[in-house]
Amino acid sequence: MKPQILLLALSLVCTSAWADEDVSKVNGRISADAGKTYGSLETVNGSIEIGAGAQTKHVETVNGGIRIGDNARTGGVETVNGAITLGQKVTVSGGLETVNGSIGLVGTELGKGIETVNGDITVGMGSHVRGGIEVSKPTFGFSFQPSRTPRVVIGPDAVVDGPLHFEREVTLYVHRSAKIGAVSGATARSFDSDVAPKD
Repeated sequence: MKPQILLLALSLVCTSAWADEDVSKVNGRISADAGKTYGSLETVNGSIEIGAGAQTKHVETVNGGIRIGDNARTGGVETVNGAITLGQKVTVSGGLETVNGSIGLVGTELGKGIETVNGDITVGMGSHVRGGIEVSKPTFGFSFQPSRTPRVVIGPDAVVDGPLHFEREVTLYVHRSAKIGAVSGATARSFDSDVAPKD
């Protein structure tokens, strides 16, 4: 009887260890199955998709977008060239960071802040950002095209606890029902509709 109990205990430990396994690639897409638990997910050239209800420790890519399904839980989320899109009721214990790519969340609990250089940011209805928002000034690169102005929208009943700091020109829309920290580097335009006005 005792050997069977020991075998069962070992199998449970092994199952738990495999469930939290890190996934790392250089080239290729990573998919985290709905409802399952993972460690860190990292790729260089490829997108990352996290299914509904899945749990991960950290998510990072360089060239690719990141999509996180409803009710998922994760640590920090980072990409350089790609969008970050979160489903409803996602919990992120860390922050969201991108250089060239939009960031969108709806009904999200975000433990830290949001950072970008060239991306649009939408803090959608009912989201709570416990950190601030920072849009940094580009420090490198050369282009013959005029740089576009990032658009930052704080939607209905959204809350941003920290400061909103902008080192470059942005278009900032804040819903009348939203609550935000101090704003520097931009002038907020208020709106009452479900979606922000078109520029």
